[in-house]
Amino acid sequence: MLLPDKVTLARLLAHYREQERLVLANPHVPSLRRTFEDTAYTLCVLMGERTAHRAIRAAERYLGGAALRPAPGPTAGSLTSGGPGT
Repeated sequence: MLLPDKVTLARLLAHYREQERLVLANPHVPSLRRTFEDTAYTLCVLMGERTAHRAIRAAERYLGGAALRPAPGPTAGSLTSGGPGT
């Protein structure tokens, strides 16, 4: 499997976390939810995983300790059921 560029992956992971925070703060905004699900799907494709939770963990392992930081609020992946890539 080809692995993604680490800088690109780190940016995508940061974007995912930001989108997660926005969806948690505004759960009834469909456009935010779609963007969050699209980002989760992209992570799944890049990391070769079927769920966002597994893709995030794989990305964190691949990036090493720099990406391992606690996400504020609910755990990463807590909003990923039912969407693309989840």
